[in-house]
Amino acid sequence: MDPSNVESVFPPDVHARLLSTADLLHPGPVTDFASTTARSVLAEAEVLLTGWGCPPIDTEVLEAAPRLRAVIHAAGTVKTFLSPEVHARGIAVSSAAAANAVPVAEFAFAAIVFGAKRAFPLAGSFRTRRTHRTPADLSIRPWLGSHGLTIGIIGASYTGRRLLGMLRMLDATVLLHDPYVSRAEAEREGWTLVDLDTLAATSDVVSIHAPHTPDTHHLLDRRLLGLMRPGTVVVNTARGALVDTDALTEQLIAGRLDAVLDVTSPEPLPPDHPLWSLPNAFLTPHLAGALGNEIGRLGALAVDELARHARGEPFLHPVRHEDLARRA
Repeated sequence: MDPSNVESVFPPDVHARLLSTADLLHPGPVTDFASTTARSVLAEAEVLLTGWGCPPIDTEVLEAAPRLRAVIHAAGTVKTFLSPEVHARGIAVSSAAAANAVPVAEFAFAAIVFGAKRAFPLAGSFRTRRTHRTPADLSIRPWLGSHGLTIGIIGASYTGRRLLGMLRMLDATVLLHDPYVSRAEAEREGWTLVDLDTLAATSDVVSIHAPHTPDTHHLLDRRLLGLMRPGTVVVNTARGALVDTDALTEQLIAGRLDAVLDVTSPEPLPPDHPLWSLPNAFLTPHLAGALGNEIGRLGALAVDELARHARGEPFLHPVRHEDLARRA
């Protein structure tokens, strides 16, 4: 992994657990698998503990690592560096995506509550006028506040599932769209499954938690955004390309929708893009995922998985080849 990430991913208590769980073959991170040091380490390694900035693990690397049995990623997606050959050779893979989902779900929950309260446009007018709110301010949308709302969640990902649990605290109806969730699972979890059109047309808040794949590119397109009722709040903490930025911008300029966007496409937006200045668009700089003292969760989960592997137990958070096409 990138050396700059080591101390934040493995704070002292987590690093101590790592040292008590496994023998480190090299004291620092490997950044180039082609180096002489890396080759000597790979020859002995049974597990690769990876993180942000990991170089590609391809066939050449695997040939140099004949004892390798597992790759444990102390971050989210493995798609950026993991060759399909890893799974083909029966090497077990785990990632800390579930740990990264915690702050994203918390951020999305806050965005939903603040978005429903119209906190962002009202704060903007308050900052500009420096006067208290007026009845006219509170009538800027057909509704205000989370009580009795219908909240639509797109994607029962790690983040989506955690958020669904948090939303039970609100007095709201929660809908879910995920083509990979069965009716039996939905009934068991108490989720109301609906098709995407129904979710868009009946939700007061729509929060996106799906991966970006060819099938989900511009999932919220002009047609789907057009189905949303005036006043709907769109929350995106997943990937910017899940939403057609041009179509959403048109809806926001028209004043039909509000949006809370932690991600955009492109990212960042051009300096002169309308979304920077629209009162009903609140943009944050891709900060929902693990940052600061949240990053230690990733290393802690990775060390937990390492301990399970050492005990001969299966991973609690496996990454299976057959799931990669529909995972972030």
